[in-house]
Amino acid sequence: MSHEAPPIVKLAERVLGEIEEAVRSFPRFHKYASGEELRAAARKVARASHRAWRVHERRGDLISVLVFAVDDLKLEMQVSKRLAAFKSFAQFEALIRLIDDLGRQCGGWQNKHPKGQNSRTPSSAGRAQILSARDASQGANP
Repeated sequence: MSHEAPPIVKLAERVLGEIEEAVRSFPRFHKYASGEELRAAARKVARASHRAWRVHERRGDLISVLVFAVDDLKLEMQVSKRLAAFKSFAQFEALIRLIDDLGRQCGGWQNKHPKGQNSRTPSSAGRAQILSARDASQGANP
């Protein structure tokens, strides 16, 4: 097993670093309010991406958490843009493109690893699923 993080995790880390840099240039009023919310959302995305990568047995569920975290980050980006916290529209645009790319990658990852009861582990892939016992269906179909 490779210990190097997959591209999606590296992108989440890059987004976190870029947001940290952007918040440094926020005006003081925004740096400690919307800037902190934005930084917290980016940290949540980075943590969620690492968990989804590392915890194989719950990957589908953890990717869903990651998808919601990316959505929350996009919301925080929009709020910061509306408040004119970014030093320029170009700075906002560069960041939102990175986050959109991250969102697309999360969607692809989610399609490969469905969550919950519909997901199949490698050990269960070859077994048929038992829906009910024979005795339980006797009364249903006389």
